[in-house]
Amino acid sequence: MSAALYPSSLQPPHSDGHGAADHLRQPLLPPAAAAVSKSEKICIDGILQKHCGEFGPWQLRHFVLASIAWALEAFHTMVMIFADREPGWRCTGAGVGAMGCDAAMAAGGVCDLRPGTWEWTEGAWSSTAAEWGLVCGEKYKVGLVQALFFGGCMIGAGTFGHLSDSFLGRKGSLTVVCILNATFGCLTALSPNYWIYCLLRILTGFSTGGVGLCAFVLATEPIGPSKRGAAGMSTFYFFSCGIAILSGIAYMFRSWRALYVASSIPSLLFLVLVLPFISESPRWYLVRGKVNEAMRLMGIIAKSNKKQLPDGVMLALDEEVSDSDEEGCKESVKKEETDDKEAISESLIDVVRSPITRTRLFLAVVINFLCSVVYYGISLNVVNIRTNLYLNVLLNAVAEMPAFTITALLIDRFGRKPLAVGTQMFSGLFCLVGALVPLHGAWKVVRMACGVLGIFGMAGTYNLLFIYTTELFPTAVRNAALGCATQAAQMGAILAPLVVVTGGSWAFTVFAVSAISGGFLAFYLPETLNQPLYDTMAGMKERV
Repeated sequence: MSAALYPSSLQPPHSDGHGAADHLRQPLLPPAAAAVSKSEKICIDGILQKHCGEFGPWQLRHFVLASIAWALEAFHTMVMIFADREPGWRCTGAGVGAMGCDAAMAAGGVCDLRPGTWEWTEGAWSSTAAEWGLVCGEKYKVGLVQALFFGGCMIGAGTFGHLSDSFLGRKGSLTVVCILNATFGCLTALSPNYWIYCLLRILTGFSTGGVGLCAFVLATEPIGPSKRGAAGMSTFYFFSCGIAILSGIAYMFRSWRALYVASSIPSLLFLVLVLPFISESPRWYLVRGKVNEAMRLMGIIAKSNKKQLPDGVMLALDEEVSDSDEEGCKESVKKEETDDKEAISESLIDVVRSPITRTRLFLAVVINFLCSVVYYGISLNVVNIRTNLYLNVLLNAVAEMPAFTITALLIDRFGRKPLAVGTQMFSGLFCLVGALVPLHGAWKVVRMACGVLGIFGMAGTYNLLFIYTTELFPTAVRNAALGCATQAAQMGAILAPLVVVTGGSWAFTVFAVSAISGGFLAFYLPETLNQPLYDTMAGMKERV
C-alpha cells in the first residue's frame, strides 16, 4: 500500500529493526492538539495578571465611566445644602422701627419680627425653608428631613448591596438606582408640602444609598489586585467633583424646585449616554455560573489592552483552581482546602467573642461614626457661616481632592495608624479654632477657612478608613465587620444635620470634640501596614 494513503502519524513502520517501536511511541494526536485538549483553570485575578493586563486602556475607560455615578450621588446628597438653606431677608419698613430692624439684622434672625415686617430677598421660592417657614421654632424640620435622607441611604445601601450580589448584578442595580434617583428627584420638585417632601427625600435616600456601592464594585472588580487599591481610593475624586459641579448648578438655578430637577436630569443622561458602555462585572458572571459571558468579557479586555488570551484557558472559582494551575490563587485555594468548615461557620458573633476583634470592631465602629459626623457636618454647616454659600461649597469640594492624593501617597510610607491619628487631629484642631472665633465681620472668613481645613483633614480620614477597616479583620468576617462600620458611618450622617441646625459655635464644638476623640481612639488600633490579611479567626488568633 502506498505511504501517501496514510496520514504522517499513521504511517506503517519502516523495515528496520526499530520501526515498530518508533511507531508505538508516536502520539495519536499532534503535540499542539494534545496541548489544547487540556484546559487551564484560572481565577479572575490570575487571568488579569497573566493574560489580560491589570489596568490597561479597557479598565481605565471602564473605571472612569462607572465612577461618574459617584458625581450623581453627590448631586442627590448635597443638593440639600442649597435647597434647604435659609436665604437672605430684609425689612419691608412696614410696622417696624429702624432700631428693631437693625437689631434683628445684627442678630442674624427674623424670629423677633412680626409677620409682614420683613421678606425674603430671593423670594419664597428660593428654598424650602423660605417657602414653608422652616425657621425659628420650625428650624428643626430642616435637620429632620436631612436626617431622614441619610436614614434612607442606610436602608438602601443594605438592600442594593444584597441585590447587586444576587440576581440584579452590579450593572442592573446601578441601572435601577439611577432610574429611581431621577424619578424621585424630579417628583421632589413637585412636593406640595413639607411632609410629602420628607417622604420623597427618604425614597431618594433609599436609591442614593446604592449608587456609590454599585459604582465602586463595578469600577474596581475588573482591575488587577496590585492596582485595585489605588483605583478604589481614586473613586472619591468623582464624588468631590460632583459637589463642585453642583455648586455651579445651584448658582444657575436659584429656585429649589428647579434645582431638584436640574440635579436629577444627569441621572437620566447617565442612563442613556454612559451606562450602555459599561460592562457587567466578570466576577458576578462567574459566581452566577455564567462562565461563557465571563470568558467573552475577559477576551474583550485582553484584546482592548493589546494582549492575547491563549486557547485552553478557562475561568474558575477560587476553590476550583489548584496550586499548579494558578500561582495567584494559592492563598485563597489553601483557605478553601484546609479551613473550609471554619471559614463558613464564622460570623459577627465570633468577632464579638474574640477579645482581639471585639476591641477592633468597637474602635472601628466608633471612629467611623465620629468621622461621619464631622465630614457631613462640616459639609452641611456652610449654611451657618454666612459667607458666599456657592463659593464655600466649591472650596470645600476642592479641599478634599489634595487630601485624597496626600493620603494615597503616604499610606504605604507612614502606615495606616499615624495617618488615621494625624488627619483626625488636624481636622479637630481647625474645628476647635472655628468654634472659638466670633461669627461676625471679618471673622466669618476665618471660620470659613477653618471649615475648609477641617474638611481637608477629615476627607483624608474618610478615604483611609475604608481600607484600614478591611485590613483589621480576617476574610471570613471582613464583610460583616465592614458592614457594621458602614452602618455606624450612616448613623453619624443622620446625626450631622441635627447638629448643624443648632448653628453658632456649638456645631463646630461638636465637630472638634468628635474629630479629636476619633484621633485618640485611633491610637489603640494596631498598625496593618505590611501585615498579612488573615483568612480566618483561628489564623489570626495563632499569630496576633
